[in-house]
Amino acid sequence: MELVVGTDSTWSLRVWICLQIVNVKATDVVIDLTDADYKAKILTHSSTGLVPAFIDGNIEIHDSLAITEYLNESSQGGLYPDSVKQRAFARSLCAEMHSGFIHLRQQFPFTLKPVAKKAELSDEVKQEIARVEAIFELAELPYMFEFAGAVDAFYAILAFRLKSYGISLKGKAGEYQRSLLKWGLLKQAIAQAEEWEKSVK
Repeated sequence: MELVVGTDSTWSLRVWICLQIVNVKATDVVIDLTDADYKAKILTHSSTGLVPAFIDGNIEIHDSLAITEYLNESSQGGLYPDSVKQRAFARSLCAEMHSGFIHLRQQFPFTLKPVAKKAELSDEVKQEIARVEAIFELAELPYMFEFAGAVDAFYAILAFRLKSYGISLKGKAGEYQRSLLKWGLLKQAIAQAEEWEKSVK
């Protein structure tokens, strides 16, 4: 099995964490997304020209949500809670992270390098941070649900991104953020991202 990933790709990191949760071994194929011809390089592995892509034998699964669903099914539900309602809610949170928080993505790009704290936040960013806080307040702690799963994998990268720019959430939301930042799999994922970057230089 292969996981096609990109440098500084938060979508790739989320899937990588999910793989670790369900204990699936895959070889990382790393694409330097700063290369001018990165698209052509991805196309040699993934028909969409996008990362991540998961290759399992003769099947290619692209898009982090689809890969997450595939890993959940192939691990007999290892990434979502047992309750039907909690599973539905978990999926909605993952989908929101996958396609939402546009202003946070634009104004707080993911980086492994030290960055300066933001002196001022736009109204749009404040609204999105308020939404993040509302979600994080729902955590059962130390994970969103009883056990670590897809929601934690998806939002751990956001917790790291916010902390990188000096944003620490308050109250129970802050507890969940700190819990994610202490999570061994997030620390491994950040170390893995650093290795991906070194491997293409």
